[in-house]
Amino acid sequence: MTGKENKLRSLRHLIIDMDGVLYRGDEAIPGTKGFLRFLREQSISFVLATNNSTRTPQQYVDKLSSMGVLVHAEEILTSAQATAGYLAIVAPPGTRVFVIGQDGLQAALREEGFALAEDDVEFVVAGMDFGICYERLAEATLLIRAGAQFVGTNPDLTFPNERGIVPGAGSLLAFLEAATGVTPTVIGKPGTAMMEQALALMNAAAGTTAMLGDRLETDILAGQRAGLPTLLVLSGITDEALLAASPIQPDLIFRDVGHLHAVWQEVLDG
Repeated sequence: MTGKENKLRSLRHLIIDMDGVLYRGDEAIPGTKGFLRFLREQSISFVLATNNSTRTPQQYVDKLSSMGVLVHAEEILTSAQATAGYLAIVAPPGTRVFVIGQDGLQAALREEGFALAEDDVEFVVAGMDFGICYERLAEATLLIRAGAQFVGTNPDLTFPNERGIVPGAGSLLAFLEAATGVTPTVIGKPGTAMMEQALALMNAAAGTTAMLGDRLETDILAGQRAGLPTLLVLSGITDEALLAASPIQPDLIFRDVGHLHAVWQEVLDG
């Protein structure tokens, strides 16, 4: 056991990414159920903070339940919620918004009182949309060129699913940025807004909280920017080659959450 691993002993709260950490696509990563059960047994609270904006918190609950993993909607924080929260600060209810995105982003914006519209909008908000077509991207391009503010849920260029590494929301943002010449305001990780919201949900302090993720340039960097210790799993985007080549280095590295569970239990038993 290393001195760094011994720091697991003091953790009482965890911010956990989902894609590539708890599951890939619709398949739970081995060890996920046991790991979350361990956290509950040890009274370690957690928030599942995902840059994926496609689902509502309840839809994530249902997705995880279908894999045999039980969580509560209050334990989930999405980039859609964080983005809607940001807009609620800078724009009044009723503001017209053009959305590229699915249920999660649309529901979060409606809950904050925004009007989802197709024209005469003040914002174009873009997240992942698995059914995106050229015409919708063209409409977003025209609206941004006409002066609408451009906001993105997250910068993830790719994400892992059961088929492999596929395009993410960041790829759609890159398309629109190339077409408009406008750089979006991006809300999700590695920005600190989601970290701050997750800490508030758990009533947690940075000193007893860690960030657990699979992506260096979002999860790990977000944790570092928020002053949190960082835990990386190699079950998602980052492999050993990417890790070795990156200037962003986590505090601790594990094969997957099953490995983290085993090491953490050893620390507590030691």
